[in-house]
Amino acid sequence: MGKHRDTGKAGEPVTLKVLAAYLKLDPATVSVVLNNVPGRSIPEATRERIRAAAKKFNYQPSFVARSLRNRRTMTIGILVPVLADGYHTEVMSGIGDHLLEEDYFYFIAHHRHRPDLIEQYPRMLISRGAEGIIAIDTHLDHKLAVPAVAVAGHRRIPNVTNVVLDHNRAAELTMRHLYDLGHRSIAFMRGQPYSSDSEVRWQGIVKAARDLGIAIRQEMTIQLTEDLTSPELGYPVVQQLLAHHRRFTAIVCFNDMAAIGAIRALHDAQLRVPEDISVIGFDDIPQAAFQTPSLTTICQPLHEMGRLSAQLLLQKLSSSRTSPAEVAVKPQLIVRESTGPSRDAAKSSAKLRRLTTQA
Repeated sequence: MGKHRDTGKAGEPVTLKVLAAYLKLDPATVSVVLNNVPGRSIPEATRERIRAAAKKFNYQPSFVARSLRNRRTMTIGILVPVLADGYHTEVMSGIGDHLLEEDYFYFIAHHRHRPDLIEQYPRMLISRGAEGIIAIDTHLDHKLAVPAVAVAGHRRIPNVTNVVLDHNRAAELTMRHLYDLGHRSIAFMRGQPYSSDSEVRWQGIVKAARDLGIAIRQEMTIQLTEDLTSPELGYPVVQQLLAHHRRFTAIVCFNDMAAIGAIRALHDAQLRVPEDISVIGFDDIPQAAFQTPSLTTICQPLHEMGRLSAQLLLQKLSSSRTSPAEVAVKPQLIVRESTGPSRDAAKSSAKLRRLTTQA
């Protein structure tokens, strides 16, 4: 019993002071070894003895004490609307991967787009030690007390860097793809008003359609309103569109989840995709490639956008240099099975072939 007298009571955590007394070393020497402080000349044998004792008694360095000394918590706060598969999870995965590599910890708070929580949560995260904030698809409207990065942020706010997709280019890729396939009667799905990308994405579609001479008709435009992150988002609105006997050969969906729901609604109405109706999504979530038919979509590099946002925030924390107000990433068109030639264009082509044969 005397042998372990200096290592604390059973079940209690061993302190640095107790561990140093057990080793008959100065606490500063033990701290230098266990915290990997560079530039100190300590014999390797001593280092090994310290590490072995720490392992033997399950010593855990006091993170709070170290944070007070360094004035660093190595902690980031993340704001996100929902914790669900799809867009938000892919972005968070990229953030988490980079913070893990850089030995940062993080808290996640989801707010369901509630303005009161969007206002409260940054203060709560900061009070719990967050050195910076990453906001995903979150409407920030004023400067925060710490540096911040907003993924899909479109407002210019001091000390906030926005990581955004080039939505004008995404719209050009979408509309040019359908145009080249012969589609002229196109239905459009607008995002929920509270979604950060809804308005800028819609304005890009409007411009791209106008440049190609494609009419956007009010009766062929669907407005999403439900706070859903499943295919159920797109299913009922497409059902309603079909119930009004609207005639269209393609539909541009706000995101991939809504597109998957739209395909199911078309299938239930005995319409084939893409033979009768072409469907194009947005985001390129993992499910898009394994949907039947596989989904043509605009790829947002979501994981990389998350990783980039974490990199930018850590740069803000480690450097006094001015950070960019915005960093834009490029979209990519991923063509799969859900889009094909317009049935009207196919009929015209078949008629032309018959006339040519007869001649």
